[in-house]
Amino acid sequence: MRKKELSAIFASFLLAGTVLTACSTSEKQASEGAEEKKQQTVNKEETKKESEIKEVNYAQVFQEATIELEKAKEGKEVDYDKVTNLYKNNLQSLVQDRDAEFEDKLDQHITTALQAGKEGTMDKVVVKQIFDKLMQKVFYTTMKHDFTEVDEKWGNKEEVTKEIEEAKEFYAILQSTVEKRDAAYGTNMVDVIAGGFAEMEKAVEADDQLGFALGKQVVDKTIMKTFYLATGAVPNGYATKAAEAAKADKEEAKVEQAEGWAFYQSLFSYLNGHAPEEAAFIQQQFDLQTDSAKLDPAEVNKAFVRGFSKIALDEYKESEEFWGEDKSPITALEGALFIDIIGEDIKGLIGEAEYGELTEKTQQYLEAAKAKDKKAGEPLLKELQATLQTVIEKAK
Repeated sequence: MRKKELSAIFASFLLAGTVLTACSTSEKQASEGAEEKKQQTVNKEETKKESEIKEVNYAQVFQEATIELEKAKEGKEVDYDKVTNLYKNNLQSLVQDRDAEFEDKLDQHITTALQAGKEGTMDKVVVKQIFDKLMQKVFYTTMKHDFTEVDEKWGNKEEVTKEIEEAKEFYAILQSTVEKRDAAYGTNMVDVIAGGFAEMEKAVEADDQLGFALGKQVVDKTIMKTFYLATGAVPNGYATKAAEAAKADKEEAKVEQAEGWAFYQSLFSYLNGHAPEEAAFIQQQFDLQTDSAKLDPAEVNKAFVRGFSKIALDEYKESEEFWGEDKSPITALEGALFIDIIGEDIKGLIGEAEYGELTEKTQQYLEAAKAKDKKAGEPLLKELQATLQTVIEKAK
């Protein structure tokens, strides 16, 4: 999906050798005819290339498709052919690119859901939620892709700036989701993400690749926190919403469960890489084949807490392994950010004062990693690891 600069398709051809003065008129005409034909071919190829790289306004297309799907909530007819065409002509190639990059099957899920909606074999509101939330995952992973491009193009300020601007455009599509969680939980994630982008831009100007990496982690993990608050957090996650709805309205419960499942897909692969048991349990709970009345939000919440705690432990382990290298403070920050994702849950398990001490130590350890001060870092690391183990035990 990369935004590409239109480059020259054919190089100029220079005729080598001596011009033959004995060239006949017919030979000259034939040569001119060949040149004209070649130029027409060049023009056609350029036109084709321009057509291929025309920009897609992803935000506009996504909004148009979701507005059409939203009609299902109002009991109106949904034009699934319109949505399918919007998807296939504008969004599908982006989804397929991310599927290939992250070994996913989002295109299959989306096309299957749209077809099921058209055939009436899936609740139309469920279809809307699957399309909406899986596309949000695509926009999120495209941001991650852009950040990777920045790393690869570091040193070329113009190209790096373009990649960051593109990431910001995709984030703009997700911002309303972040705002909803901020309103529900009293968090300030919108400001945190804005700060992360500001740090990245500042780092580019200063040619500070470590500073960029740290700002990137703030943006990435804060969006992950958004998805966690939408799924497994108490009391406003979809696990809780679906379980509550199941007591009175099975159809509404299934919609809430579908929203939880689709949002969770943005977290599943990361959790699965560090805490496969917890990841599989949450996936099974949100699976639409699971009776929503049997969905246990308390157990889902505990699984998330254990899972993110295990991820934090792995990040701190990497920080220790790469001590003295840039990766050490980067993974130290990641550990702190994963703790922040479940901060309110940890506070409930170990107490507010103890949680305050934990967050202080995460910051102190990050500073030690930046300064390569092993004497200060080692005892802090042991304390962080011990506290995270306590959290895991209390969340069982």
